[in-house]
Amino acid sequence: MLGNAPASISLLSKQHTKSSMTDTRQNWIRCLDIIKARLPQPDQFEAWFAPIEAVSFVDNKLTLRVPSQFYVEILEGQYLGVLAPAIKSVFGEQAKMCYSCNVAGGTEVTMADNGESVTLKTAANTTPATTIQNPFRQQLDDEIDPQLNPRYTFDNYCAGEANKLALTVARAIADHPEVKTYNPMFVYGTTGVGKTHLIQAIGIRIKEQNPHARVLYLSARLFENQYLTAVQRNKVPDFIAFYMSIDVLLLDDIQEFAGKTATQNTFFHIFNHLHQHQKQLVMTSDCPPAQMKDMVPRLLSRFKWGMTVELSKPDYQLRRDVLVHRAAQDGLSLPEDVIDYIAEHVTDSVRDIEGVVVSLLAHATMLNREITIDLAASIIGKAVKPGRSLPDFDDIVSLISDRLEIDVDDIYGNSRKREISDARQLVMFLAKRVARMPSTTIGLRLNRSHATVLHAISQIERRLSVDKRFAIEVEAIESDLKSANNTKNKARK
Repeated sequence: MLGNAPASISLLSKQHTKSSMTDTRQNWIRCLDIIKARLPQPDQFEAWFAPIEAVSFVDNKLTLRVPSQFYVEILEGQYLGVLAPAIKSVFGEQAKMCYSCNVAGGTEVTMADNGESVTLKTAANTTPATTIQNPFRQQLDDEIDPQLNPRYTFDNYCAGEANKLALTVARAIADHPEVKTYNPMFVYGTTGVGKTHLIQAIGIRIKEQNPHARVLYLSARLFENQYLTAVQRNKVPDFIAFYMSIDVLLLDDIQEFAGKTATQNTFFHIFNHLHQHQKQLVMTSDCPPAQMKDMVPRLLSRFKWGMTVELSKPDYQLRRDVLVHRAAQDGLSLPEDVIDYIAEHVTDSVRDIEGVVVSLLAHATMLNREITIDLAASIIGKAVKPGRSLPDFDDIVSLISDRLEIDVDDIYGNSRKREISDARQLVMFLAKRVARMPSTTIGLRLNRSHATVLHAISQIERRLSVDKRFAIEVEAIESDLKSANNTKNKARK
């Protein structure tokens, strides 16, 4: 009989443990009912409480298993006023909490008498789970500031051939964040083509659909500065823990990491954690991953895992659309010929176009000046960095005047002599074909109607198709124009 005692005790112990676990789970269900009744919105319960499991209740300590350390931060920061009273009412006034999760271990929480404040202690035999130090702490209360510009929405983003693919992928990520087909998304392109606007639009759309999503936009330069500060203050684990808690990380100008090995290695671990836990990463650069220099190979390989897409320089139609949209936003009415002129001459950057609009607005409102092509040309000459421009209208008129031995004033004048009329038509044709000027602008420069310009271009095109000698002569003129323009562009550099 005595020999069987240990087995009997063991059996009774197992039965007691099983009964205790059953009671704990039933009591936790009662807690959940109380919590659900007190929450104003059902989706809050489904998001933050339904996934929680009660593991044990021993020595007045309730252990709750949560999906991640991120849940601990949300529960403590936003829902403790609901959670604590529910646990006290069911498990007793002396109840304590211990969170358990796979990533960060557990955190023991001792609730004060009022059920609202907490004291954090490290649970026995677990990894310490200290409060995550937010690099933006000085600007925040309970939630992180996503650092998003409210103007950078998809509604304010003009679509065109130059950004069609990138915009389609960005919308797919924003509208269906649960699908990680394009993770990471790597957007590259030259300065001013809309990379920052595009990735911030992703963040804004995700926040609109899920206000509780931890979305963060920042530049690579700011990330590096925060990292260096963390090193100086011995806070690197807190720094890493914060970034590992992000749901959608939008990192701009990642080429700034070049040559900074320590920063790259730190970001490598953050990247791995976010990617493994199905968190979205979106990065921008001025070049594709294959052309990046001084980057750690293992990090560079991560950039190629998802979708790499280019934002090209805006074409004429996209530049025009951006110009019209931005002017409308600022309440600025632009004449059609000015719109055409700006879109034709500001070719490299959307940012440059927006800068021209701001300058025009200042001249119109503060100086009460009429918005004309001359004013736009003056602003462009001063504000926009000279790039590889096309031949301008005066260059074309001057060359035709020299080649055909016709006075410049006659080309601009009203003479209907055959040779002058032919020269004028040729100017219109080359302005459209070589300088890619809009027909309306060409007409304004020659004091002709839009219909007259179209007719002239049609006449030249017909002659080119039937008159071989004329076609050769026009081809030679085009070649001279391009050669002279190349020389002018080189002189600008």
